[in-house]
Amino acid sequence: MAITRRNALRVSLTGGVGAAVAAASAPAWSAPMPAPQPGDAAEALRLLKRGNRRWRRYDSRHPNEGPARREEMARGQSPFAVVLACGDSRVAPELVFDRGLGDLFTVRSAGQVLDESVLGSISYAAVHLAVPLIVVLGHSSCGAVTAAVEAHETGEVPHGHVGYLVEGILPVVDATPDDGGDFVDACVRANAEYIADQLRVDADLRELVESGRLDVVPARYDLETSEVVWL
Repeated sequence: MAITRRNALRVSLTGGVGAAVAAASAPAWSAPMPAPQPGDAAEALRLLKRGNRRWRRYDSRHPNEGPARREEMARGQSPFAVVLACGDSRVAPELVFDRGLGDLFTVRSAGQVLDESVLGSISYAAVHLAVPLIVVLGHSSCGAVTAAVEAHETGEVPHGHVGYLVEGILPVVDATPDDGGDFVDACVRANAEYIADQLRVDADLRELVESGRLDVVPARYDLETSEVVWL
């Protein structure tokens, strides 16, 4: 059959539009990043730093979200880092570090306050999953830390469950010098560092830390710049 100008135009448009639609609708995981296999905490930390750099530049790759990864994770997990983050909705570790399914063992508690449930979750990841790195991730404008600062200044601790959180942070606030700067932010940093210190000497984790099989690193996420600063 002869190819008429109309047929040629139809073929051209069909192919061109189809290709464009396919490219536009390609899922984020269509070109997946290599699955991370960090051998130690230093390599795990490098992966997190690279991911946060992509997040800051609006260049997130959203790795490990595709069908193959989902099937793999149905058979077991081997995360390369624990992230103890605040429950704040603006600080989602998988987004902040541009990681995917099975990469991070995430534990969240307002103000990163430690209790038996939080400690048990972290211990499980470190002891039973052999995760080499724990990140304690505080963040700017933390509501829990702000509430503790207000309690420090007024002497009034909130009632109920929020009061439990405030009481967990108050010792850090009481011990943090007020040099006239951003006192809340100074307490955010001090709180992350204090919690990291507590984890390093925890009965379940101390041996792993002392042997070099586990590292605990405090950090602060800036809501305005999207940057994670390592403390």
